Amino acid sequence: MKNLAPDSPVHRRFAPTALMFGNLVTGSTILAPAGMLIELSSDLAISVHTAGLLVTFGAIVLCIGSPLTAWLTSRIERRTLLTVTLAVMTLGNAASAFAPGYTTLLVLRIVMLAIAALYTPQAAGTAALIVPTEKRGGTIAYVFLGWSLAAAIGLPLITFMTSRYGWRAAYGGVSVIGALSFALLLWRLPGGLKGAPVDLKTWADLGRNRMIIVLLAITTLLMSGQFAVFTYMGPVLSRLTQVGADAVGLVFAIYGACGFVGIVVVSNIVDGWGALKTSLLCISLVLAGVAGWALSAGFYPLMACSAAVWGLGFASSNSMQQVRLVAAAPQLASASVALNTSFLYVGQAIGSGIGGLLYAHGLLYGIGYAGAVFVALALSTVILTRHLAAGGRTTAGQAEANASS
Repeated sequence: MKNLAPDSPVHRRFAPTALMFGNLVTGSTILAPAGMLIELSSDLAISVHTAGLLVTFGAIVLCIGSPLTAWLTSRIERRTLLTVTLAVMTLGNAASAFAPGYTTLLVLRIVMLAIAALYTPQAAGTAALIVPTEKRGGTIAYVFLGWSLAAAIGLPLITFMTSRYGWRAAYGGVSVIGALSFALLLWRLPGGLKGAPVDLKTWADLGRNRMIIVLLAITTLLMSGQFAVFTYMGPVLSRLTQVGADAVGLVFAIYGACGFVGIVVVSNIVDGWGALKTSLLCISLVLAGVAGWALSAGFYPLMACSAAVWGLGFASSNSMQQVRLVAAAPQLASASVALNTSFLYVGQAIGSGIGGLLYAHGLLYGIGYAGAVFVALALSTVILTRHLAAGGRTTAGQAEANASS
């Protein structure tokens, strides 16, 4: 078979898929502890709350690491940068499978996620470099399918493997997927791709943009609400409904599968609807789902249905935040997407911290209501600041016209 040049159309055709699978690995790596909290607690002789700190501390590292690494690595060629990031995640998950105790596991996670912070924002920026302008919005949403797959397939499989073979086997499984994704990205992503350099002036320019500040606040509120509930979803389901690991895994699967459906739909409607209108729809679905979870706490079928509604909006709302950020300042897209990812993890840290405190004090029913309040604040902010959206129905393609400049 004839060898393909690195910049061949076939490589570019499959490059978004390679980037998407990298997000699957990243999402599975970040979400993994949520699927094994009970087993970690039992095997390592720690409380569920302490096990949940793997999520909280990991999110703190991610929120610091995302803008910092974007600044330090902005001049590095993208294929090299992204493949090395996946290699670190692969090795980190493999090492976690052999961790002798909780402290070692936590240190490994912090080191691994300090590098993993690079992947999602840089993958979004790279996607904008390899497709025509009119396809950029849909391509970025497609790359985010990896996160949906992490919730739809990765997390349920982690829960399944952990309940039957232990948490070490689950970490090993994530490591294998990471190695496969590394090979795919190395094979399919064109070489020689570079984004705009990020310097201190870039961050100052971002800080003066009102729309970007508002969007970062929305991201923080939205993720705080979701992760207050999501981090402890498994233990809360088990304690309130008395179901086993398989039933918990089923809810994770429903949540993730609906997330997959949601982002597929959004990928096809955003260029016609506009990012603002699509974002309102997505966040409304998240609010309906989280509020439904709170109101139905203790009734497994209703909680599962609420997770389905919530799932329809969770990944797609994140991708719409990215598209709106690019629209707010196309020339600053590389930095703003990285900063948004940082605030996404700030929200994860805040939400998982609040959820952990409520769980530790036995306030299981209050976790859903706390999450709903944060998401309601996010939706209210979108509505109250919609006049700041320049250009009204700016399409995703138009919004990102200069993302690679």
